[in-house]
Amino acid sequence: MAEVFQYPMEFPGWFIDYFDFLTWCIGVVVLAGLWVFFFRYGKFSYGIDLGCLWKSTLIILITTAVIGVKQVASVKFLAEHAQDGDVITLDEKKLSYNDRNGKDKVLDLQNIVRIYREPVTFNPPPRYYVVAETGGTKDSVFVTENLPNYEKLLGRLTNLADVQLER
Repeated sequence: MAEVFQYPMEFPGWFIDYFDFLTWCIGVVVLAGLWVFFFRYGKFSYGIDLGCLWKSTLIILITTAVIGVKQVASVKFLAEHAQDGDVITLDEKKLSYNDRNGKDKVLDLQNIVRIYREPVTFNPPPRYYVVAETGGTKDSVFVTENLPNYEKLLGRLTNLADVQLER
């Protein structure tokens, strides 16, 4: 009997797909607003002037912060929500991973050679990789701890594939 596991959908799919672009647009608008503020109220002289030096330094720092905050927000959001809406189906012979955009990946349980947790988690939540080897090629899918009942899925998968979970 097939068991179905699905990531909850907390945001609309279009929002998740275009989150990086949306944060980039917001960052550019903030940066443009800061440039407008500096050109309107700043008094720039292009000689050796400490007033111009601190303003230029401030613009460089603000530009770096806008770009950095956008990157941090995008990476964190996509690490937590990029799998929202994906469906994992486990039956007696195969593991099927279907993402919300319609891409499917199927691994035969007899070909699974390793199930392990990533050694270092750079972006939470931690991932558990399922690696299958067919001939000379390897293929894998991963499951994050955001998946409801992920322990049940991994437990059932280790029993069916006869491969131990490496933590």
